[in-house]
Amino acid sequence: MHQAFQAVIKIHKPDVVFVLGDLFDEGEWTNDQQFNDYVDRFYSLFALPKDIKMYVAVGNHDIGFHNRIRRKALQRFTDRLKSPLVQHVVLKNTHIIVINSMAMEGDSCNMCAEAQRQISLVSDKLMKCSKNDENCENHSYNYSQPILMQHFPLYRKSDAICTEPDAPPLPERNKLFRLKIDALSKEATEYLISKIQPRAVFGGHTHHGCLVKHSYKNNEFLEYSVPSFSWRNRPDPKFMLVSISHDEYSVNKCGLPKEATMISSAVIMSLLLLFYVFTIRKIGA
Repeated sequence: MHQAFQAVIKIHKPDVVFVLGDLFDEGEWTNDQQFNDYVDRFYSLFALPKDIKMYVAVGNHDIGFHNRIRRKALQRFTDRLKSPLVQHVVLKNTHIIVINSMAMEGDSCNMCAEAQRQISLVSDKLMKCSKNDENCENHSYNYSQPILMQHFPLYRKSDAICTEPDAPPLPERNKLFRLKIDALSKEATEYLISKIQPRAVFGGHTHHGCLVKHSYKNNEFLEYSVPSFSWRNRPDPKFMLVSISHDEYSVNKCGLPKEATMISSAVIMSLLLLFYVFTIRKIGA
């Protein structure tokens, strides 16, 4: 995975990298020393040049699902990965909002209440700016319709609507989602859309690809589920290259070599090496 990631960075030279959660397998169960080891290993595997910044969304495997989150687990992830409940990232006048999906439970717990407070602040700032450019004078950016990134998908009943080549296989695709576990609730989804008014949404969590068209009042947008980057989760890991301007964006889904291809290549190389060694010994004899 390290070599694959480094190759992607070297070839494509992105301006910034977003990781949409589940950095770890058992982040919520680790003690502080184990967690720090996990973080160090993550930054070693996914090392970046100093001029490329990484933003991280938290996933359920990093701190647990909502009802199992310990305050200490949330705080240490926030501190070490620089991943607050709500991040407002501005890149060349493009606004990207990164959300903690587990804070969208809607039960008024301290974490959820603070996330809603921060979302409201971001929303008020963006909406005022969108209605009148003069409201942007005190900010170091101009308004553009934001892009939302998080770990969970927005509300949907299942993956049955997913028709991408890397969508979940049948019958898994038709399995009903458990709301607030497999996807956001309908209420949380409507809340985020009304507050952020995104032009596109990116999420992960399912390990599979999906493209969903949403329509909310006068706002129509696409939601992209990004497949897993790990061969452990799927035989054909994927990542997305996204180009964003002030009022447009384009998405290209890219794949790593399939696991079968990697195994076949290793077998062929081993056979060639054996043939070479045998030939050299035969000539020497």
